[in-house]
Amino acid sequence: MAHGTRIGSAVMFVQRLDRSVSFYTELLAMQVADQSPTAALLVSPAGTQLILRAMGGGAGHPLGGVGLQYVIWTADGKEDFERCERVLKAHSAHRNTRSSGGVMAVEGHDPDDTVVMITYPGPDEIPAHELPVRIYGW
Repeated sequence: MAHGTRIGSAVMFVQRLDRSVSFYTELLAMQVADQSPTAALLVSPAGTQLILRAMGGGAGHPLGGVGLQYVIWTADGKEDFERCERVLKAHSAHRNTRSSGGVMAVEGHDPDDTVVMITYPGPDEIPAHELPVRIYGW
């Protein structure tokens, strides 16, 4: 069955690999499949891949600069969505939780202050038909 092009992996540059691996494995329920001193491959049971690459403490990610700003993840179900919200709150990384058009979204930030957003249900269940207002929030 053809599904069209979709994201297979996301690559994220981080300041400190250890804290980002810890954060993303807990939040996204991923496992470390491979790791070197400066990079890690995280995978989900569904096959989603997140590659983290350490760039050092002085590396920045300017909001509004050209390039990928953040990835919107989809929770596996309502219970998983609620678990993600709890993890963000436990890390003092929760910014807000909202609902619009039948889609719930929890927004937070990772250890490098990069936006982390998780929705439920995902676009495979409720496709978006208009731009999200959030992208104009900068």
